[in-house]
Amino acid sequence: MKIGISTCLLGENVRYDGGHKLDRYLRDLLGMYVTYVPVCPETESGLPVPREAMRLVGEVENPRLITINTRVDHTKRLEQWGGRKLDDLEKENLCGFIFKSRSPSSGMERVKIYSEKGHPIPKGRGIFAGMFMDRFPLLPVEEDGRLHDPQLRENFITRIFVFSRWKEILETGLTTGRLVEFHTKQKLLLMAHNVSAYRELGRMVAHASEYDPDELKREYITRLMSALKLSATVKKNVNVLHHVMGYFKKELTGDEKQELLETIKSYSDSLVPIIVPITLLNHYVRKYNKTYLQEQVFLNPHPMELKLRNHV
Repeated sequence: MKIGISTCLLGENVRYDGGHKLDRYLRDLLGMYVTYVPVCPETESGLPVPREAMRLVGEVENPRLITINTRVDHTKRLEQWGGRKLDDLEKENLCGFIFKSRSPSSGMERVKIYSEKGHPIPKGRGIFAGMFMDRFPLLPVEEDGRLHDPQLRENFITRIFVFSRWKEILETGLTTGRLVEFHTKQKLLLMAHNVSAYRELGRMVAHASEYDPDELKREYITRLMSALKLSATVKKNVNVLHHVMGYFKKELTGDEKQELLETIKSYSDSLVPIIVPITLLNHYVRKYNKTYLQEQVFLNPHPMELKLRNHV
């Protein structure tokens, strides 16, 4: 799948000072599973490397991109280029975007906006990042700084894999049957993120034939991606783990049941990461040939090599 990314995060020397902000996890590990589409708004819009530093100035709702010393306004340049770039990116069929934090062009949130007197307010979005998020509101987006948080990293990567799977079924043609199959695989994942959305989407899929096909497609993915933005907390995960355990009530021996309960309790008490009970459950899924659980995204949302669940 294709993921947009700020070019400097891949180690390219495109920053205003001639340097880069290489993120080795993104380039070397996540990069094994995605194809990056690098974007540098400032250089691609025609600004040189190195260049004078810029910052956002003015009102939070409509800031200007202005050089710090010479006070040159590059807002129009970036917006005109950005409109053309977004048209190109739409053709790339992206499944997400990773922005450079605090950048006046690419910061996703909390970018400083300066008043005319020089007082900063950390409530802005980079010019291009804001344009991108407005154009593609369903796409999962994050920035490098937030991805240092294990929970946010796991959440973002889970969402890009879900969105990629959704795009795959759209390519084959979305039918009621394919929607039911897709939704069934996401059920436990949804339960771990947002129980209300789990119920709402279940009702929507059950009554799929009553919807206009285009409306159903649009409404379903909008609600799904919105629900997955909420983090899967320990408490919600424990609820799902016990729910999964219920599928084995006739198969587990007394010792197996006790071991699983103790493992889930250790996770609940923050003594072990979630990968420990997940690994044990996957063992029982294979041992007792639980086909329904084998297809549940919750138990295998992304490649184990990414080690995302080793730290949450």
